[in-house]
Amino acid sequence: MVKNFIEELEKLEDNVLEMGKLSKDTIKLSVKALVNQDTSLAEQVLEIGDEINAMELAIENKCMKLLALQQPMARDLRMIGTCMKIITDLDRVSDLAGDIADIAIKTANEPFVKPLIDIPRMAEIVESMLDDSLTAFKDRNEELAMTMGKRDDIIDALYDQIRRELITFMIEDPRKIANASHLSFVARYLERIGDHACNIAGRVVYMVTGKRVKIE
Repeated sequence: MVKNFIEELEKLEDNVLEMGKLSKDTIKLSVKALVNQDTSLAEQVLEIGDEINAMELAIENKCMKLLALQQPMARDLRMIGTCMKIITDLDRVSDLAGDIADIAIKTANEPFVKPLIDIPRMAEIVESMLDDSLTAFKDRNEELAMTMGKRDDIIDALYDQIRRELITFMIEDPRKIANASHLSFVARYLERIGDHACNIAGRVVYMVTGKRVKIE
């Protein structure tokens, strides 16, 4: 029974990491679709989002089954609880990437009010944050998890910078309001993805140490 339980925990971890990889892929693909104005790629992001939704439900059911049948204690209980929290954040990440994909579709036939330089930079940083938060989960590395806050500060600063620039465009030329608003939303969605990466990192610290921390 103990061996079987350990194997089930390992499978659960693998499932969460697989979901995490797909969620990270949606960030990269959605921003690529936006930059290249590629509607077919944007549609692919939405399809992956449906797959991630199904994975969340399957993993949640597995967690509930383990809790009900195995009645885990201490660290194992924290691990299962952490998985249930992480998949919620990962699902929200894919939802936000889906929102970016929707904007890529809406803006596919119009010029951007400014070159897309800072938005792809934001995407790269939040991808690295999500990747490292999942690595921290896999390796039980609380120190790596605690590094998310500094990168989140960079993301927050970039978001503020982009928002201010876009507001200036809207004031100077009302015809640019719609496109500038779309890009502002994209930056906001990426900023929120960074917050979800921080949430995951905080869950990892709790899983490893039993201490609740808020990383921001």
